Amino acid sequence: MNLKTRLFGQTFAFKDVKDVLAKANEIKSGDILAGIAAEDAAERIAAKRVLSELTLEELRKNPVIPLEEDEVSRLIDADVDEPIYRTLKNWSVAELREYILQTETTGSHLHRISRGLTSEIIAAVAKLMSNLDLILGAAKIQNLAHCNTTIGSTGCLASRLQPNHPTDGVEGILASLREGLSYGIGDAVIGLNPVDDSIPATIRSLEILNNFVEEWKIPTQICVLAHISTQMKALRKGAPVHLLFQSIAGTEAGNTAFGVSKDILDEAYTLAAKESRATGPNIMYFETGQGSELSSEANHGADQLTLEARCYGLARHYNPFLVNTVVGFIGPEYLYDTRQVTRAGLEDHFMGKLSGLPMGVDACYTNHMKADQNDIENLATLLTAAGCSYFMGIPMGDDVMLNYQSTSYHDIATLRELFNLRPLPEFEVWAESMGILSKGKLTARAGDAAIFTR
Repeated sequence: MNLKTRLFGQTFAFKDVKDVLAKANEIKSGDILAGIAAEDAAERIAAKRVLSELTLEELRKNPVIPLEEDEVSRLIDADVDEPIYRTLKNWSVAELREYILQTETTGSHLHRISRGLTSEIIAAVAKLMSNLDLILGAAKIQNLAHCNTTIGSTGCLASRLQPNHPTDGVEGILASLREGLSYGIGDAVIGLNPVDDSIPATIRSLEILNNFVEEWKIPTQICVLAHISTQMKALRKGAPVHLLFQSIAGTEAGNTAFGVSKDILDEAYTLAAKESRATGPNIMYFETGQGSELSSEANHGADQLTLEARCYGLARHYNPFLVNTVVGFIGPEYLYDTRQVTRAGLEDHFMGKLSGLPMGVDACYTNHMKADQNDIENLATLLTAAGCSYFMGIPMGDDVMLNYQSTSYHDIATLRELFNLRPLPEFEVWAESMGILSKGKLTARAGDAAIFTR
C-alpha cells in the first residue's frame, strides 16, 4: 500500500490510511481543532492524490478504528454484501468516482454497488469530488422507505414540520402545527423536539400530535424526539408512537456519550417493529452532524467527514424511514462559515444517499457562525438540485426552542415551485382535499391556519 507521493518537488508521506483520509478532507475548522488537518493546500492535494490511488480493499482493511476496538466498525464491516464487494475491491477510489459520475451509471447501478461499500470507502470518494460532483452523484440515487407514507420518490420534496415551543406549551405547538400544515408542510414527519423529555411529558406530546393527526386524517408520521430510552418506555406504556428517534455518532464512544449503543438500538428496533402504530416496515429516525464525535472527545483521531459517513453505515443497519444531518447546528468550532457548511451539507447528503438512505438535511446555522439566511437558502437550493428527500419546516425559519435558524414553511413551498416538485403523494391528495393545494401548487387558502380551527 503506497502512502506517499511526490508533488511540487516535495515528497509527502502519510502515517496510515486514517492520516490520508484526514488530510484529504476539505478545510473544516473541526479537523484543524483536532490537529489532523493538512498543513496547507499542497499537502491536501498530495493526500487526495494518494487517496485516489488506494484500492477499495485497502480502505476496507484499514478502517479508522479497528474492528476489535469499536462496535460501529464491526457492524459496518459485517453488513457488507460480500459478492458485490468482491467485484469492486480492486477498484481505486478514483475509478469509483469515475463510475459514479459517468453518464451511463444510473441510480439503480449505484443502489446495487452501495451494498458492497464500507463507510470509509464512501467517505474517500466524497473527498475526491467537487461540489458539483456531489450534487450530480446524489441526484442519481432514489432510496425509498415507507412508514405510513412513502418517501424518496423522484419528483417529490418532503418536509418535517417542527412545531417546537420553549415551554412545550400545547397551544404554541398547535399554532405552529396548524400554520405549517396550511402551507403543505409535514409530509415527512411531524416531529417535536421536547423541552421536557420525561416519560409523562413525552406521552402527552405524542398524544397531542396523534390526536390532531387522527382528527384531521393527515397521512403522515409523528415523532417526539426525546431520548430513545424514554420513547421506548412511552411506547411500552401504550403511547401512540410511529417512529423511534435517536441522534447517533460514528464511533462507539460517541454513541456512549449520546447514551446509546448497538444493543439499545437493536432493542428499540425490535420493539418498534412489534409495537409501533405505523404500518412500516421503516420505523426508525436518526439525526447526525459533522463534529459530534470531536465534541465528545470520541473521534479517535479521525476526521469529521469520515466519522459522519460511519454514522450512515450505522443508520442503514436499521432500515430507517428518515435520516438527516443537522449540518450547521453544532457551531463554528466544527464548521466555521458558509463555505464549510455548504460543503459539509453536500458531502453529508451525497454520502447518505450512496449509503442507501432516504436522506434529508437540516440546512441550518447558529447565530455565532459566519452565515446568514441567504446562505442557508443557497444551500437548500443546491441540495434540492441534488435530490434531497426532505428539509425542516420551522415558523419563519427561526426555532424558538433550540435557538437556531433553519428552513421555513415558505422556503419549502418556494423550492417545490422552483423545481416543479410536489409533496409525498398521499399527503398531496389530503392537502388538495383541504383546499391547501391544487395540482401541486398552493392555493389562496394556503397559510390560513384557521382551516384547522373550524
